[in-house]
Amino acid sequence: MAEFIERAKFSCALGGALTTIAGIPKVVPIVHAPGGCAAALSGTYNLAAGYRGTGYCGGAMIPTTNIAENNIVFGGEERLEEQIENSLEILDADLYVVVTGCQVEIIGDDAVSIAGRYRDKNVIGASTPGFLGNTFKGYDAVLKTIISEVIEASCEKEENTVNILGVVPGHDVFYRGNLDEIKRLLELIGVRANTFFGTGESVASIRKYGKAALNIVLSGQAGLEPAKTFKQLHDIPYITADVPIGPTGTEEFLIKIGNELNISPFLIRKAIEEEKKVYYSYLERIVDIYSDIDFQRYALVVADSYYAYALTRFLADDLGWIPHLTSVNDISAEDEREAYLKKFKSLTSETKPKVIFKENAGAVIKETRNSWPYNNNQKYYDALGPVFVVGSGIERSLAEKIGAGFLAVAFPVSNRVVLNKGYAGFRGGLTLVEDLISQLVAAR
Repeated sequence: MAEFIERAKFSCALGGALTTIAGIPKVVPIVHAPGGCAAALSGTYNLAAGYRGTGYCGGAMIPTTNIAENNIVFGGEERLEEQIENSLEILDADLYVVVTGCQVEIIGDDAVSIAGRYRDKNVIGASTPGFLGNTFKGYDAVLKTIISEVIEASCEKEENTVNILGVVPGHDVFYRGNLDEIKRLLELIGVRANTFFGTGESVASIRKYGKAALNIVLSGQAGLEPAKTFKQLHDIPYITADVPIGPTGTEEFLIKIGNELNISPFLIRKAIEEEKKVYYSYLERIVDIYSDIDFQRYALVVADSYYAYALTRFLADDLGWIPHLTSVNDISAEDEREAYLKKFKSLTSETKPKVIFKENAGAVIKETRNSWPYNNNQKYYDALGPVFVVGSGIERSLAEKIGAGFLAVAFPVSNRVVLNKGYAGFRGGLTLVEDLISQLVAAR
């Protein structure tokens, strides 16, 4: 039977490149593609990432070659040169990144080499045709180019400095808040974090990332290729870790990073205990209403691999909900699926969720309905409820169909405005509890 994509939760690689570039202040993309590509893809991440906005030079402001039929027939390299020169004259930026669409890659335009002719004017180029893959491939392509062309080589390493990889701006709708919290947590154990996209970052600061002692990759689908490039060119090793959400995930994260950098176990334990003390001093305020009205729920999590396990662990091990079903929408390789499934064995929850790998929203609805016995007009029927769906904005219809509570966390999110909110760390865990319980009491 033929496969088709239903309500996709990713853009193509060019969209990933554009949202990545938009996450760094005063960096301008120069798109070598038809005009509609830049507008549509930039609009996707401007509107469906919690109304993130266009950034320094996004949306309708993105310079593009706007190639037409004659450029496809005769080649568009001269048009790209013209666009680069015009952009340099009109737009003030610390870095210009030439990115490419499908058509120009198919006809063989060498956009990366053309960008290289303007290297002395802070122009770099990355090959990002849509057929390269999804959002994550565009993120990887841009970061690999920055690591190769922008970050300065350094024999000197700062032993307690790390680079954070795998957080895709826009695709992680809460990326700014998450990165700022991760940076704050690492500072508690004496570690300085370079984030690429967090508050206060710039091209000038990114140039110094070659001095880091370690790269931390928070995704199995994005960031690994840049980490390998870092290792090859700058001799910086890398480790992988799950994005920390709540006390269980954050404690594991801090211990793992601390051990890798030989941080004092006493310092790590002290930081964790102090953060836990604050966390539970706030959480205890909702214990009465949580228990009196019985706010425990069956949990359905629908997200990409960056969030799926981390959210499930928080809901099950920290909040005490019953993990019923977790759907992961971005892992296709069988060996990667098996590795990801092993994570769920570490849940301390007595009940383990059924984990599926489905990209299409309709398939998740079907799986949910088939996961529980049908009500055939029995006198006594144990329904799947009360239940709560944590997913993307697309899962709102799933929640409505099964009568569930709902919170949009994973991309796309168009029913919430996101500024500095984040769900990472101890503080992010509290924020997530607030948002979940607020949905349950909203109609009271």
